[in-house]
Amino acid sequence: MPLVDMAPRQSPDPHSPGGPLAYFITFRTYGTWLHGDPRGSMDPHHNTYGSPPLAPNAVRESWERTRMRQPALTLGHAERAAVGAAIEEVCLHREWVLAALNVRSNHVHAVIAGEGRPELMMGTLKSWSTRALRARGLVADERMVWSGHGSTRYLWTEADVGAACTYVVEGQGDPPADLERHGSRSLTVVDSR
Repeated sequence: MPLVDMAPRQSPDPHSPGGPLAYFITFRTYGTWLHGDPRGSMDPHHNTYGSPPLAPNAVRESWERTRMRQPALTLGHAERAAVGAAIEEVCLHREWVLAALNVRSNHVHAVIAGEGRPELMMGTLKSWSTRALRARGLVADERMVWSGHGSTRYLWTEADVGAACTYVVEGQGDPPADLERHGSRSLTVVDSR
């Protein structure tokens, strides 16, 4: 059985009317990965398909840090659980297939299949997650929770989807502390770190 059963959309051709099978969406908590970071980053001026990340730049990273309006945010176990539940809820509400999810202390990875642009999906995931965190009293109303954007990768083949799901669930370092299975195609990981 394929990971994402959307036969009319299975063309690996990026220009086909069927579109991608799914999207690999990643976004970070506020202030945890700034431009100039040694791990690399993208900015609005260096963000075309296939372009390399920005080179490490300690001066830029330091400048970015001075521009922060609040301290960096890391998510504890309760916050990660709330974010995971909110993402599962919005995927059900929007009829998106959540193929894999890993909510970490400083970022979220999700593999999602569904109609719509991945940038709008990411914005929806962030807004539902923020609302859930505030409703549970886990972050203050004025608290900045997420970075300005994130990463939205198109997954054109079953192999792409499988590789992204494997990375999300198994490629984040230590094995997850809490892994729940929700059917044959949807995995949720809420890590204890």
